[in-house]
Amino acid sequence: MPDDALPTPLFELEAVIDDAARDLRERKRDDGHWVFPLEADATISSEFILLMHYLDEVDAELEADLADYVRSLQADHGGWPLFHGGGLNVSASVKAYYALRLAGDPADAAHLARAREAILAHGGAAASNVFTLYTLALFEQVPWTAVPTMPVELVLMPRWFPANIWAMSYWSRTVVVPLLIIAALKPRARNPGGVGVRELFRAPPEQERGFLRNPTGSWQGATFLKLDAVLKRVEPWFPGPTRRRAMRAAVDFMTARLNGEDGLGAIYPAMANSVMAMDALGYPADHPDRATAMAGLRKLVTRDEAGRRFVQPCVSPVWDTTLAMHALAEADGDVDADAARWLRAHQVLDHKGDWAVQRPDVRPGGWAFEYANPDYPDIDDTAAIGMALDRSGDPANREAVERAAEWIRGLQSENGGWAAFDADNTRHYLNHIPFADHGALLDPPTADVTARCLGFLAQLGSTTNDPAVARGLDYLRREQEADGSWFGRWGTNYIYGTWSVLNALNALDVAHDDPMVRRAVDYLLSMQRVDGGWGEDGATYWADRRGEAKASTPSQTAWAVLGLMAAGEVDAEPVARGVRFLMEHPRAGSAWREPWYTAVGFPRVFYLRYHGYAHYFPLWALARYRNLKRSNTREVSYGI
Repeated sequence: MPDDALPTPLFELEAVIDDAARDLRERKRDDGHWVFPLEADATISSEFILLMHYLDEVDAELEADLADYVRSLQADHGGWPLFHGGGLNVSASVKAYYALRLAGDPADAAHLARAREAILAHGGAAASNVFTLYTLALFEQVPWTAVPTMPVELVLMPRWFPANIWAMSYWSRTVVVPLLIIAALKPRARNPGGVGVRELFRAPPEQERGFLRNPTGSWQGATFLKLDAVLKRVEPWFPGPTRRRAMRAAVDFMTARLNGEDGLGAIYPAMANSVMAMDALGYPADHPDRATAMAGLRKLVTRDEAGRRFVQPCVSPVWDTTLAMHALAEADGDVDADAARWLRAHQVLDHKGDWAVQRPDVRPGGWAFEYANPDYPDIDDTAAIGMALDRSGDPANREAVERAAEWIRGLQSENGGWAAFDADNTRHYLNHIPFADHGALLDPPTADVTARCLGFLAQLGSTTNDPAVARGLDYLRREQEADGSWFGRWGTNYIYGTWSVLNALNALDVAHDDPMVRRAVDYLLSMQRVDGGWGEDGATYWADRRGEAKASTPSQTAWAVLGLMAAGEVDAEPVARGVRFLMEHPRAGSAWREPWYTAVGFPRVFYLRYHGYAHYFPLWALARYRNLKRSNTREVSYGI
């Protein structure tokens, strides 16, 4: 096709693709994988400072660096947000303030005075979420009655019981079990400086009666609040033998999943809780399990592009490697063989994790998100990896792909969808308990993960005649929003969900003129901004702020362009404008400039900035646009 037939001249497009692809290839580690920093808000780094003072194991140099990072995230409103450009979050602000006080910042420092005023204006520390209140209880800033009662006996409850640990999501399970040990023992932080933050309360914490709140405002939540009041009265009278048996069961659960230096659940909150639980149980600092867990926490410390040290909530090498492979496959035409070999070595083939409690007859075959987390392989990662390995055409990948497909089929939920880690993790009434004020106690099926699984199965040749695929497609039809979009559980937000589903629908040969597809296209077109890009704010997870955006971002623009191309809109003018936005946006090699958070851990509570997203998604979109413009069919051939 001649250059002047492209809205962006071919030589300009090729130059950007070549430069970005070259830079991305150079960022690959020697063993064949990619990993980029994964950043949350100030909370995780603040919690690390709090942990050091809880244990009285302060690394002064690291504390100073983390305190600098926390200070750098203080916003103009005086507090700390959950994502770049976000509003004040009380819980994040309380932890950041406390961490800086522990690190030596005086309470009368100008930045802390501003923070204190902002926190008090938003209800004070008493308005914090449950996890922050647990921290304040450990540091003796609030009484233990300020937190929901979660008896350690919960670990003994059978699966049929309305509340049991197997009814929780993997991340809740790994965070809660060591927390149950802590709550039963009620240890006190060492806090060598004796630093407190009573100045953050509007009223003395001992007199506060509003700590526990109904998380959903429903009658179920009100009922659970009454039950919590009863539990607070009767827990001291629980039988001693039962309490001891429950403690042993909780310790056994935790110990069996400590996962070396990769840590319990391979996520910071669970890892930190495991260290505090072991400390409360009397494990000395040099006990092998405790020392290993602490070493794993330190491995989460990294630096961003500006050289600032911060603590990651977890690491994302498998996800980063997979998506970098897809982007480079579009750019180069080949799947990276070294990366494929690295991924094959990380497939979990001989270990049944917690998912097997619900699906005991399914063979393992998934991949975890992190370097090692065999108890908790990730369904989303597995589907994306399966598509990359299948795309290579290398016979060496065949067995890995087949095992992945078998495992994914086995993890389909009864409603036809797929969740991130478990099947049928859908006891929604548990979201009404006071402990669940973060709104993410469960791991139900979601449109984005379901789309990835369907795209994988379709790429392997499955059609809508396949019962599993048909059920999944029905699930997606039911989940489409009134405006034509799909909710983005793991990426921000409706742009991410809609891109994911449009890829799957294309792979399943759903006609581009299907009403479901056209509504989705209309949604994406309605979200395009004046500059040609797309953006969507973290605030869109609140229903009354749907559609909000502060800026166009490279990764979200890439998702929109990829989604529109999957729906047959390759030659549409909005796609050309999106491509032009990506071509003109500031970048250095494969690093498009993107300070915005475009992913989410828990909607409305915990947001993520994958530093890799601005490296591989824009490249992916530009390369696919070039490839489709060159083709005769204009058809996307893959499930993602």
